[in-house]
Amino acid sequence: MHHLGATRSSLKHDHLLQTPDTFVRIPLPGATGVEFIVHAGPQLGANFSQLTAEFSAGGTLGSAPGQRFIYVLAGELDLMSGPNRHLLGPGGFAYLPAGADYSVTAMSAARAALIEKIHEPIPGGLAPEAVIGNESTIAEVPLMGDSSLRVRSLMPDSDAYDFAVNTMSYDPGAGLSMVEVHVMEHGLLMLEGGGIYRLGDSWYPVEAGDFIWMAPFCPQWFGAIGKKPAKYLIYKDWRRHPLGA
Repeated sequence: MHHLGATRSSLKHDHLLQTPDTFVRIPLPGATGVEFIVHAGPQLGANFSQLTAEFSAGGTLGSAPGQRFIYVLAGELDLMSGPNRHLLGPGGFAYLPAGADYSVTAMSAARAALIEKIHEPIPGGLAPEAVIGNESTIAEVPLMGDSSLRVRSLMPDSDAYDFAVNTMSYDPGAGLSMVEVHVMEHGLLMLEGGGIYRLGDSWYPVEAGDFIWMAPFCPQWFGAIGKKPAKYLIYKDWRRHPLGA
């Protein structure tokens, strides 16, 4: 059905709201039986890429140009990392450094969020190592003491890693305590529920399935609306000096 050009999607100089009605699927080299939705990348002005990978049963994922983070949204992925095998179901995740020896195969139809970034090493610093786990095993931490807004950190908080990935869960009616304006860039995928997001000088209704990119210093705020909790997966660059030194 045609909707005369109507969509909630919006692109501004410092943010993107991309809604499922505007998703376009493409193939990418090195993957078989997988279609990709590219949400963010250098073409947008982002310093990372974020994609959704949609696997057919038996679909395989090729290596990334840099380091990669995988978060399973649906189905099950078989991850071979060196000699070790890991079955990742919903909420399962893996961080794989650039140059790591691994393969990913879908056991059935599956979807996963992919975050990829060229690593920014610190001179004389430690090299990042693979991290594999499941979100359900990570304790929730109240944000700034507010138990109605909880964070799970999926990446180690170490100088070896130059980005972080968290999930954030909001009880109905919960919201950030302040409008944030900061140097970090974000990629955000709504996983559950919905609410209102302020991005720059615009206010948007958002719901599960939406993607948001926020440039550095984009004013941002979220409040959950409705009778169900809201939850999202969020990327941020982390632990690197703004001058790159």
